[in-house]
Formats: sequence, structure tokens, C-alpha cells
Amino acid sequence: MERSSISWEGNSLETLQGWPKPIRVDFGHSLNLMQEGQAPQSEVRPMPSIGSGVFELKESDDRAWYRVIYLSRINNVIYVLHCFEKKTRKTERHDLATAEQRLSEVRARLRLEKRDEKRRHGE
Repeated sequence: MERSSISWEGNSLETLQGWPKPIRVDFGHSLNLMQEGQAPQSEVRPMPSIGSGVFELKESDDRAWYRVIYLSRINNVIYVLHCFEKKTRKTERHDLATAEQRLSEVRARLRLEKRDEKRRHGE
């Protein structure tokens, strides 16, 4: 299987880069495994409330819970929709809304790419 690339949507990469080093290392290792087609080391939870094929990677330290919401591999790309931290068990509505908005932008982009590809091939 060919190694997947990662598409960082919005400010997700910048957010992740601001997290403590051990958390960044754990998420980096999980994303690397996923790029190779393997299961991540981080805990994973499906997020069907956001959309089909959307999952959440979970890590924590004594300060906060860290989350990476991503759209699983499409055309060999993993789309990281949103990275955020939380202090309570409940995921804030604005974090879910951010992930939903970025998911709809990714899907719109994919539809345009597919349409343009068909046009290039004269279909």
C-alpha cells in the first residue's frame, strides 16, 4: 500500500504544534502509522455525528484532553479536520461545528476535483 499524505485543514497543524512535546510525539506516531495503512497507537473513536468516515484520535496528560478529528483515507489522503484540547468530558459544540464545516469543505473540494478530472478526460 502506498504511503498516504496528510491534508491539514484550517489551523489544525498550528494547533497541534502548540501542544506539549509528548502529546505531539504520540499523535505524530499515530498519524505516521495511519499513513502506512496501520492502526494508530492512540485511542480511536468513530465520530458518525460529524460524518461517515470521520474519527477522533485521543490523547491526554495531567493538564488536558487532546483531540485530532480526521477523515479517513480518501484517494490516499488523510484529512485532519480539527485539533483541539478540552478540559471536560464534553466536546464543545463549536469544536464539532468546526470539524463539520471543514468536512463539508473537503467533500466539496473532492467533488470539484472529480468533476475536473472527468472534464480533462473528455467524459
